[in-house]
Amino acid sequence: MGFGAQTQFPTGEREVSSPESRAEPEVSVVIPCLNEANSLAFCIEKATTAFRKAGLRGEVIVADNGSTDGSIEIAKFNGASVLRVAERGYGAALKAGISASRGEFVIMGDADDSYDFSEVPNFVAELRRGKDLVMGNRFKGGIKPGAMPPLHKHFGNPGLSWLVNFLFRAGVGDSYCGMRGFRRSLYDQLDLRSTGMEFALEFVIKASQIGARISEIPIILWPDKRGRSPHLRSFRDGWRSLRFMLLYAPNWLYLLPGGLFMALGLAIVGWLLPGPRQITPHVGLDIHTMVFGVIFTLIGAQILSIGAFAKVFSYAARFDRGTVSLRRILKSITLETGLIFGASLFFVGFTGCAWITWKWVASGFGPLSEVRQILFWSMWLFLGLQVIFSSFFLSMLGVSRDTYIGDYDLK
Repeated sequence: MGFGAQTQFPTGEREVSSPESRAEPEVSVVIPCLNEANSLAFCIEKATTAFRKAGLRGEVIVADNGSTDGSIEIAKFNGASVLRVAERGYGAALKAGISASRGEFVIMGDADDSYDFSEVPNFVAELRRGKDLVMGNRFKGGIKPGAMPPLHKHFGNPGLSWLVNFLFRAGVGDSYCGMRGFRRSLYDQLDLRSTGMEFALEFVIKASQIGARISEIPIILWPDKRGRSPHLRSFRDGWRSLRFMLLYAPNWLYLLPGGLFMALGLAIVGWLLPGPRQITPHVGLDIHTMVFGVIFTLIGAQILSIGAFAKVFSYAARFDRGTVSLRRILKSITLETGLIFGASLFFVGFTGCAWITWKWVASGFGPLSEVRQILFWSMWLFLGLQVIFSSFFLSMLGVSRDTYIGDYDLK
Protein backbone atom coordinates (compact mmCIF):
# COMPACT_ATOMS: atom_id res chain seq x y z
CA MET A 1 0.00 0.00 0.00
CA GLY A 2 1.31 3.41 -0.83
CA PHE A 3 0.20 6.74 0.54
CA GLY A 4 2.01 10.02 0.73
CA ALA A 5 1.90 12.75 3.32
CA GLN A 6 -1.33 13.90 4.85
CA THR A 7 -3.58 15.57 2.25
CA GLN A 8 -6.62 17.81 2.60
CA PHE A 9 -9.78 17.13 0.60
CA PRO A 10 -12.87 19.31 0.28
CA THR A 11 -15.16 16.62 1.71
CA GLY A 12 -13.07 15.49 4.64
CA GLU A 13 -9.64 15.12 6.16
CA ARG A 14 -7.54 12.28 4.79
CA GLU A 15 -5.06 10.62 7.13
CA VAL A 16 -2.50 8.18 5.76
CA SER A 17 -0.58 5.42 7.42
CA SER A 18 2.79 5.17 5.67
CA PRO A 19 4.68 6.63 2.69
CA GLU A 20 5.77 3.30 1.20
CA SER A 21 5.07 4.17 -2.45
CA ARG A 22 3.74 7.06 -4.46
CA ALA A 23 2.73 5.00 -7.53
CA GLU A 24 -0.77 5.75 -8.71
CA PRO A 25 -3.12 2.86 -7.88
CA GLU A 26 -5.21 1.15 -10.51
CA VAL A 27 -7.87 0.12 -8.00
CA SER A 28 -9.33 2.00 -5.05
CA VAL A 29 -11.33 0.09 -2.44
CA VAL A 30 -13.64 2.50 -0.57
CA ILE A 31 -15.15 1.35 2.72
CA PRO A 32 -17.67 3.54 4.60
CA CYS A 33 -17.27 3.11 8.32
CA LEU A 34 -19.13 3.98 11.51
CA ASN A 35 -17.97 2.10 14.59
CA GLU A 36 -16.85 -1.10 12.85
CA ALA A 37 -13.89 -2.00 15.11
CA ASN A 38 -14.86 -5.69 15.26
CA SER A 39 -14.74 -6.25 11.52
CA LEU A 40 -12.81 -3.48 9.77
CA ALA A 41 -9.39 -5.12 9.99
CA PHE A 42 -10.69 -8.24 8.23
CA CYS A 43 -11.99 -6.15 5.32
CA ILE A 44 -8.74 -4.24 4.88
CA GLU A 45 -6.61 -7.37 5.12
CA LYS A 46 -8.70 -9.22 2.51
CA ALA A 47 -8.50 -6.28 0.12
CA THR A 48 -4.72 -5.83 0.45
CA THR A 49 -4.14 -9.59 0.15
CA ALA A 50 -6.28 -9.62 -3.01
CA PHE A 51 -4.16 -6.79 -4.44
CA ARG A 52 -0.97 -8.72 -3.79
CA LYS A 53 -2.16 -12.06 -5.14
CA ALA A 54 -3.66 -10.54 -8.30
CA GLY A 55 -0.74 -8.18 -8.93
CA LEU A 56 -2.93 -5.10 -8.63
CA ARG A 57 -1.77 -1.64 -7.63
CA GLY A 58 -4.40 -0.72 -5.09
CA GLU A 59 -5.33 1.51 -2.20
CA VAL A 60 -7.87 1.12 0.60
CA ILE A 61 -9.73 4.22 1.73
CA VAL A 62 -11.81 4.09 4.90
CA ALA A 63 -14.36 6.92 4.84
CA ASP A 64 -15.08 7.29 8.52
CA ASN A 65 -18.37 8.88 9.53
CA GLY A 66 -17.52 9.67 13.15
CA SER A 67 -16.38 6.40 14.73
CA THR A 68 -15.62 6.44 18.44
CA ASP A 69 -14.68 2.79 18.97
CA GLY A 70 -11.12 2.81 17.64
CA SER A 71 -12.01 2.07 14.01
CA ILE A 72 -9.81 4.92 12.79
CA GLU A 73 -6.73 3.62 14.59
CA ILE A 74 -7.43 0.08 13.34
CA ALA A 75 -7.71 1.30 9.76
CA LYS A 76 -4.41 3.20 9.89
CA PHE A 77 -2.63 0.34 11.66
CA ASN A 78 -3.69 -2.04 8.88
CA GLY A 79 -2.40 0.22 6.11
CA ALA A 80 -5.55 1.98 4.98
CA SER A 81 -5.96 5.65 4.25
CA VAL A 82 -8.54 7.27 6.54
CA LEU A 83 -10.82 10.04 5.41
CA ARG A 84 -12.79 11.74 8.16
CA VAL A 85 -16.23 12.70 6.83
CA ALA A 86 -18.17 15.19 8.92
CA GLU A 87 -21.46 14.92 7.02
CA ARG A 88 -23.37 11.92 8.36
CA GLY A 89 -24.86 9.28 6.11
CA TYR A 90 -23.93 6.19 4.12
CA GLY A 91 -23.98 8.08 0.84
CA ALA A 92 -22.08 11.05 2.26
CA ALA A 93 -19.26 8.79 3.44
CA LEU A 94 -19.07 6.97 0.12
CA LYS A 95 -19.10 10.16 -1.93
CA ALA A 96 -16.25 11.57 0.10
CA GLY A 97 -14.25 8.37 -0.15
CA ILE A 98 -14.80 8.01 -3.89
CA SER A 99 -13.88 11.66 -4.47
CA ALA A 100 -10.60 11.04 -2.64
CA SER A 101 -9.82 7.86 -4.59
CA ARG A 102 -7.06 7.81 -7.19
CA GLY A 103 -7.71 4.56 -9.02
CA GLU A 104 -9.25 4.11 -12.45
CA PHE A 105 -11.51 1.48 -10.91
CA VAL A 106 -13.35 1.84 -7.60
CA ILE A 107 -14.71 -1.05 -5.55
CA MET A 108 -17.04 -0.18 -2.68
CA GLY A 109 -18.18 -2.47 0.11
CA ASP A 110 -19.38 -2.38 3.71
CA ALA A 111 -17.06 -2.52 6.70
CA ASP A 112 -18.91 -5.27 8.57
CA ASP A 113 -17.17 -8.13 6.71
CA SER A 114 -20.43 -9.33 5.19
CA TYR A 115 -18.82 -8.86 1.77
CA ASP A 116 -15.64 -10.72 0.88
CA PHE A 117 -13.06 -8.25 -0.44
CA SER A 118 -11.13 -11.19 -1.85
CA GLU A 119 -13.60 -10.78 -4.74
CA VAL A 120 -12.00 -7.47 -5.78
CA PRO A 121 -10.01 -9.03 -8.69
CA ASN A 122 -13.24 -10.47 -10.12
CA PHE A 123 -14.81 -7.01 -10.23
CA VAL A 124 -11.67 -5.57 -11.80
CA ALA A 125 -11.66 -8.30 -14.46
CA GLU A 126 -15.20 -7.36 -15.52
CA LEU A 127 -14.31 -3.67 -15.61
CA ARG A 128 -11.28 -4.43 -17.77
CA ARG A 129 -13.60 -6.20 -20.20
CA GLY A 130 -15.28 -2.86 -20.84
CA LYS A 131 -18.07 -2.71 -18.25
CA ASP A 132 -18.80 0.59 -16.57
CA LEU A 133 -20.61 -0.75 -13.50
CA VAL A 134 -20.27 -4.25 -12.06
CA MET A 135 -22.89 -5.15 -9.47
CA GLY A 136 -22.51 -7.94 -6.96
CA ASN A 137 -25.48 -10.30 -6.87
CA ARG A 138 -26.01 -11.97 -3.51
CA PHE A 139 -28.97 -14.01 -4.71
CA LYS A 140 -26.85 -15.70 -7.38
CA GLY A 141 -23.77 -16.15 -5.22
CA GLY A 142 -25.50 -17.22 -2.03
CA ILE A 143 -26.76 -15.79 1.24
CA LYS A 144 -25.41 -17.58 4.27
CA PRO A 145 -27.79 -18.40 7.15
CA GLY A 146 -28.29 -15.35 9.36
CA ALA A 147 -26.69 -12.98 6.85
CA MET A 148 -29.93 -11.32 5.74
CA PRO A 149 -33.30 -11.02 7.52
CA PRO A 150 -36.02 -13.14 5.85
CA LEU A 151 -38.12 -10.03 5.19
CA HIS A 152 -35.26 -8.46 3.22
CA LYS A 153 -34.34 -11.70 1.48
CA HIS A 154 -37.77 -12.72 0.24
CA PHE A 155 -39.60 -9.40 -0.10
CA GLY A 156 -37.58 -6.21 0.42
CA ASN A 157 -34.58 -6.62 -1.86
CA PRO A 158 -36.34 -8.63 -4.62
CA GLY A 159 -39.24 -6.16 -4.60
CA LEU A 160 -37.03 -3.08 -4.82
CA SER A 161 -34.91 -4.68 -7.54
CA TRP A 162 -38.04 -5.54 -9.54
CA LEU A 163 -39.28 -1.97 -9.21
CA VAL A 164 -35.92 -0.52 -10.32
CA ASN A 165 -35.98 -2.75 -13.38
CA PHE A 166 -39.62 -1.96 -14.12
CA LEU A 167 -39.29 1.81 -13.80
CA PHE A 168 -35.78 2.33 -15.16
CA ARG A 169 -34.93 -0.84 -17.12
CA ALA A 170 -31.75 -1.31 -15.12
CA GLY A 171 -31.54 -5.05 -15.73
CA VAL A 172 -30.01 -5.90 -12.33
CA GLY A 173 -31.01 -8.66 -9.95
CA ASP A 174 -29.71 -7.13 -6.72
CA SER A 175 -30.02 -3.36 -6.92
CA TYR A 176 -29.21 -2.75 -3.26
CA CYS A 177 -26.05 -4.86 -3.10
CA GLY A 178 -23.48 -2.88 -1.13
CA MET A 179 -20.51 -4.34 -3.00
CA ARG A 180 -20.01 -3.10 -6.55
CA GLY A 181 -17.24 -1.92 -8.83
CA PHE A 182 -17.27 0.92 -11.31
CA ARG A 183 -15.11 3.20 -13.37
CA ARG A 184 -14.20 6.44 -11.67
CA SER A 185 -15.09 8.21 -14.93
CA LEU A 186 -18.66 6.88 -14.68
CA TYR A 187 -19.02 8.13 -11.12
CA ASP A 188 -17.82 11.60 -12.12
CA GLN A 189 -20.46 11.69 -14.84
CA LEU A 190 -23.42 10.75 -12.65
CA ASP A 191 -23.49 13.75 -10.28
CA LEU A 192 -24.96 11.72 -7.40
CA ARG A 193 -26.84 13.71 -4.75
CA SER A 194 -28.02 11.26 -2.09
CA THR A 195 -26.31 11.23 1.28
CA GLY A 196 -28.20 8.30 2.80
CA MET A 197 -28.94 4.70 1.88
CA GLU A 198 -30.60 5.90 -1.34
CA PHE A 199 -27.10 6.41 -2.74
CA ALA A 200 -27.05 2.76 -3.86
CA LEU A 201 -30.30 3.16 -5.81
CA GLU A 202 -29.42 6.54 -7.28
CA PHE A 203 -26.19 5.05 -8.62
CA VAL A 204 -28.02 2.27 -10.48
CA ILE A 205 -30.82 4.55 -11.71
CA LYS A 206 -28.57 7.23 -13.16
CA ALA A 207 -26.17 4.70 -14.65
CA SER A 208 -29.14 3.10 -16.41
CA GLN A 209 -30.42 6.46 -17.62
CA ILE A 210 -27.20 7.30 -19.46
CA GLY A 211 -26.84 3.84 -20.94
CA ALA A 212 -23.85 2.65 -18.90
CA ARG A 213 -22.66 -0.89 -19.53
CA ILE A 214 -23.80 -2.82 -16.46
CA SER A 215 -23.08 -6.42 -15.53
CA GLU A 216 -23.35 -8.62 -12.42
CA ILE A 217 -21.16 -11.20 -10.79
CA PRO A 218 -22.28 -13.65 -8.08
CA ILE A 219 -20.97 -12.94 -4.60
CA ILE A 220 -21.62 -14.49 -1.20
CA LEU A 221 -23.19 -12.54 1.63
CA TRP A 222 -21.78 -13.61 5.01
CA PRO A 223 -23.10 -12.89 8.51
CA ASP A 224 -21.59 -9.61 9.65
CA LYS A 225 -19.08 -9.31 12.47
CA ARG A 226 -20.02 -5.84 13.66
CA GLY A 227 -21.23 -6.97 17.10
CA ARG A 228 -23.90 -4.28 17.31
CA SER A 229 -27.36 -3.53 15.98
CA PRO A 230 -27.45 -2.58 12.27
CA HIS A 231 -27.86 1.00 11.10
CA LEU A 232 -30.51 -0.17 8.62
CA ARG A 233 -34.19 0.11 9.61
CA SER A 234 -36.35 -2.13 7.44
CA PHE A 235 -39.60 -0.19 7.06
CA ARG A 236 -38.11 3.29 7.36
CA ASP A 237 -35.41 2.66 4.77
CA GLY A 238 -37.76 0.62 2.58
CA TRP A 239 -40.19 3.55 2.41
CA ARG A 240 -37.32 5.96 1.75
CA SER A 241 -36.20 3.77 -1.16
CA LEU A 242 -39.71 3.56 -2.63
CA ARG A 243 -40.21 7.30 -2.24
CA PHE A 244 -36.86 7.97 -3.87
CA MET A 245 -37.64 5.82 -6.91
CA LEU A 246 -41.01 7.47 -7.41
CA LEU A 247 -39.43 10.92 -7.25
CA TYR A 248 -37.08 9.83 -10.02
CA ALA A 249 -39.98 8.48 -12.11
CA PRO A 250 -42.39 11.39 -12.70
CA ASN A 251 -43.92 9.56 -15.67
CA TRP A 252 -45.24 6.88 -13.35
CA LEU A 253 -45.91 9.11 -10.35
CA TYR A 254 -47.73 11.92 -12.19
CA LEU A 255 -48.21 11.51 -15.94
CA LEU A 256 -49.74 8.03 -15.98
CA PRO A 257 -52.31 8.52 -13.15
CA GLY A 258 -53.02 12.07 -14.36
CA GLY A 259 -53.67 10.83 -17.88
CA LEU A 260 -55.92 8.05 -16.62
CA PHE A 261 -57.95 10.42 -14.45
CA MET A 262 -58.39 12.86 -17.29
CA ALA A 263 -59.29 10.19 -19.84
CA LEU A 264 -61.85 8.67 -17.46
CA GLY A 265 -63.35 12.08 -16.69
CA LEU A 266 -63.67 13.07 -20.35
CA ALA A 267 -65.25 9.72 -21.17
CA ILE A 268 -67.85 10.10 -18.43
CA VAL A 269 -68.67 13.68 -19.45
CA GLY A 270 -68.95 12.80 -23.14
CA TRP A 271 -71.06 9.73 -22.41
CA LEU A 272 -73.56 11.57 -20.18
CA LEU A 273 -73.69 14.83 -22.16
CA PRO A 274 -76.66 13.72 -24.36
CA GLY A 275 -78.71 12.61 -21.34
CA PRO A 276 -79.12 10.04 -18.54
CA ARG A 277 -77.84 6.50 -19.06
CA GLN A 278 -79.58 3.42 -17.73
CA ILE A 279 -77.11 0.71 -16.72
CA THR A 280 -79.64 -1.80 -15.38
CA PRO A 281 -83.38 -1.57 -14.78
CA HIS A 282 -82.60 -0.32 -11.26
CA VAL A 283 -79.33 1.60 -11.80
CA GLY A 284 -79.07 4.79 -13.80
CA LEU A 285 -76.38 7.47 -14.16
CA ASP A 286 -77.33 11.09 -14.47
CA ILE A 287 -76.13 14.60 -13.74
CA HIS A 288 -74.44 13.73 -10.45
CA THR A 289 -72.14 11.25 -12.18
CA MET A 290 -71.36 13.86 -14.82
CA VAL A 291 -70.24 16.21 -12.03
CA PHE A 292 -67.73 13.56 -10.95
CA GLY A 293 -66.60 13.27 -14.57
CA VAL A 294 -65.80 16.98 -14.62
CA ILE A 295 -63.98 16.69 -11.30
CA PHE A 296 -61.92 13.72 -12.55
CA THR A 297 -60.99 15.69 -15.66
CA LEU A 298 -59.82 18.72 -13.70
CA ILE A 299 -57.94 16.59 -11.16
CA GLY A 300 -56.25 14.72 -14.01
CA ALA A 301 -55.23 17.97 -15.64
CA GLN A 302 -53.83 19.22 -12.32
CA ILE A 303 -51.78 16.04 -11.83
CA LEU A 304 -50.49 16.28 -15.41
CA SER A 305 -49.45 19.87 -14.77
CA ILE A 306 -47.53 18.86 -11.65
CA GLY A 307 -45.96 16.05 -13.67
CA ALA A 308 -44.79 18.54 -16.29
CA PHE A 309 -43.30 20.71 -13.53
CA ALA A 310 -41.55 17.67 -12.06
CA LYS A 311 -40.15 16.65 -15.46
CA VAL A 312 -38.68 20.08 -16.15
CA PHE A 313 -37.31 20.40 -12.62
CA SER A 314 -35.69 16.96 -12.71
CA TYR A 315 -34.17 17.77 -16.08
CA ALA A 316 -32.84 21.19 -15.05
CA ALA A 317 -31.52 19.86 -11.71
CA ARG A 318 -29.88 16.92 -13.52
CA PHE A 319 -31.92 14.28 -11.73
CA ASP A 320 -33.00 12.92 -15.10
CA ARG A 321 -29.91 12.25 -17.18
CA GLY A 322 -31.36 10.81 -20.37
CA THR A 323 -34.59 12.47 -21.44
CA VAL A 324 -33.77 13.23 -25.08
CA SER A 325 -37.48 13.52 -25.96
CA LEU A 326 -37.99 16.11 -23.21
CA ARG A 327 -35.09 18.15 -24.58
CA ARG A 328 -36.81 18.30 -27.96
CA ILE A 329 -40.11 19.30 -26.38
CA LEU A 330 -38.48 22.07 -24.37
CA LYS A 331 -36.91 23.46 -27.52
CA SER A 332 -40.15 23.39 -29.51
CA ILE A 333 -42.82 24.39 -26.99
CA THR A 334 -42.69 27.96 -25.71
CA LEU A 335 -44.66 29.98 -23.19
CA GLU A 336 -46.57 31.54 -26.07
CA THR A 337 -47.62 28.10 -27.34
CA GLY A 338 -49.09 27.22 -23.95
CA LEU A 339 -50.81 30.58 -23.65
CA ILE A 340 -52.41 30.26 -27.10
CA PHE A 341 -53.61 26.73 -26.36
CA GLY A 342 -54.95 27.69 -22.92
CA ALA A 343 -56.62 30.83 -24.26
CA SER A 344 -58.29 28.76 -27.01
CA LEU A 345 -59.75 26.33 -24.46
CA PHE A 346 -60.84 29.25 -22.28
CA PHE A 347 -62.50 31.02 -25.22
CA VAL A 348 -64.39 27.89 -26.27
CA GLY A 349 -65.59 27.30 -22.70
CA PHE A 350 -66.43 30.96 -22.15
CA THR A 351 -68.40 31.13 -25.40
CA GLY A 352 -70.40 28.03 -24.46
CA CYS A 353 -71.14 29.35 -20.98
CA ALA A 354 -72.09 32.78 -22.36
CA TRP A 355 -74.47 31.17 -24.83
CA ILE A 356 -76.20 29.17 -22.08
CA THR A 357 -76.33 32.27 -19.86
CA TRP A 358 -77.84 34.37 -22.65
CA LYS A 359 -80.58 31.77 -23.18
CA TRP A 360 -81.23 31.72 -19.45
CA VAL A 361 -81.50 35.53 -19.33
CA ALA A 362 -83.78 35.49 -22.39
CA SER A 363 -86.09 33.06 -20.64
CA GLY A 364 -86.58 35.52 -17.80
CA PHE A 365 -84.19 33.82 -15.37
CA GLY A 366 -86.42 30.82 -15.07
CA PRO A 367 -85.25 27.35 -14.02
CA LEU A 368 -81.84 26.50 -15.51
CA SER A 369 -82.60 23.38 -17.51
CA GLU A 370 -79.28 23.02 -19.34
CA VAL A 371 -77.10 21.98 -16.42
CA ARG A 372 -75.30 19.39 -18.57
CA GLN A 373 -74.26 22.07 -21.03
CA ILE A 374 -73.09 24.35 -18.24
CA LEU A 375 -70.94 21.55 -16.78
CA PHE A 376 -69.51 20.73 -20.20
CA TRP A 377 -68.55 24.25 -21.21
CA SER A 378 -67.37 25.22 -17.70
CA MET A 379 -64.99 22.27 -17.76
CA TRP A 380 -63.23 23.64 -20.86
CA LEU A 381 -63.16 27.14 -19.39
CA PHE A 382 -61.45 25.88 -16.21
CA LEU A 383 -59.04 23.72 -18.21
CA GLY A 384 -58.06 26.77 -20.24
CA LEU A 385 -57.32 28.78 -17.13
CA GLN A 386 -55.26 25.93 -15.74
CA VAL A 387 -53.21 25.64 -18.92
CA ILE A 388 -52.55 29.38 -18.97
CA PHE A 389 -51.24 29.61 -15.42
CA SER A 390 -49.40 26.29 -15.67
CA SER A 391 -47.63 27.58 -18.78
CA PHE A 392 -46.35 30.59 -16.86
CA PHE A 393 -45.01 28.42 -14.03
CA LEU A 394 -43.51 25.93 -16.48
CA SER A 395 -41.73 28.80 -18.18
CA MET A 396 -40.38 30.01 -14.84
CA LEU A 397 -38.95 26.55 -14.12
CA GLY A 398 -37.32 26.43 -17.52
CA VAL A 399 -35.69 29.87 -17.43
CA SER A 400 -32.20 28.32 -17.34
CA ARG A 401 -33.06 25.20 -19.32
CA ASP A 402 -31.14 26.29 -22.46
CA THR A 403 -27.93 26.21 -20.46
CA TYR A 404 -28.62 22.69 -19.27
CA ILE A 405 -29.66 21.50 -22.71
CA GLY A 406 -26.49 22.87 -24.25
CA ASP A 407 -24.03 21.12 -21.97
CA TYR A 408 -25.90 17.86 -21.31
CA ASP A 409 -23.97 14.72 -22.11
CA LEU A 410 -26.63 12.36 -23.42
CA LYS A 411 -24.47 9.66 -24.92
